[in-house]
Amino acid sequence: MSGYENHGAQTTYTVPLSKVMKELSLRPVYMPVDPEKLLISSREVNRPGLELNGFLDYFDSHRILIMGNTETAFLSSFSPEERQVSLNKLLSKKSPAVIVARDIEPMPELLEAAQIYGVSVFSSSEPTSDLMAALVSYVNVELAPRITRHGVLVEVYGEGIFLVGDSGVGKSETAIELIKRGHRLIADDAVEIRRVSAKSLVGTSPENIRHFIELRGIGIINARRIFGMGAVKVTEKIDMVISLEQWDSSKNYDRMGLENDYTEILGIRVPILTIPVKPGRNLAVIIEVAAMNNRQKKMGYNAAQELLSSLGLDSKMLEPTEKKLDFDL
Repeated sequence: MSGYENHGAQTTYTVPLSKVMKELSLRPVYMPVDPEKLLISSREVNRPGLELNGFLDYFDSHRILIMGNTETAFLSSFSPEERQVSLNKLLSKKSPAVIVARDIEPMPELLEAAQIYGVSVFSSSEPTSDLMAALVSYVNVELAPRITRHGVLVEVYGEGIFLVGDSGVGKSETAIELIKRGHRLIADDAVEIRRVSAKSLVGTSPENIRHFIELRGIGIINARRIFGMGAVKVTEKIDMVISLEQWDSSKNYDRMGLENDYTEILGIRVPILTIPVKPGRNLAVIIEVAAMNNRQKKMGYNAAQELLSSLGLDSKMLEPTEKKLDFDL
């Protein structure tokens, strides 16, 4: 399992080398330690260039090393003694592992240096660039900053909708209705949110409660068992937050759609809508429309702006306003 280390206020997440091996189908060539106990903590990788010539001033020993045709050809231009010195100096930094791409046979000097400094060596059949891309993509998700929040995450017409609200407001019941209408459940009750890039949030469910939903009066159900595999999904990006709250007749709810409310999760802005709940409102249909409308807005179309423009109103009134809403996410 992935883990974390708490250094004061900063949390560093880790992933065991064994999971990286399984995900990338790596074949062990030399493995001096248990890969389950060797933890990867860097979201970047090293493809040595200047380092093979001995320049290690900015070398990060927490990164996995990847070597391909270019590195192998460059080392082949060295004499065996020079090659051994170069690789000894490189592996003395004790990187977590070395992966040799394209099924290239690891050089004897590489294996000798790995044995001296206790560095694991693996082989992969993938081209070097593809291997790097796959490794970076995987560790970015596994080591991403994350929080767990109460709510329900569903996919509606390809949009990731995070439903929040007080306990008992109807989030799980709404999720069931959306599933029956052909949409998919990602998480109920607890949603683990990861910041996988500067612009993207991805939500998933803790593995031990995945696909389960609690319905008051019925109990716990397994959505995958009842509705089938097409009704569930493991992960989904978060495109919008919808806050469900009991209808308050004294409150003015947005009726035009010119207010672009947003909230921040892990430092990323996410659009948020507040939808009042009262008997007779079909929340599933409303959320479907909200998902499609959010997609239209991302593509540059706003129905409220078009309506007001057709009515000949002042262009200043057509400008959407932005407001940050601070919810207990």
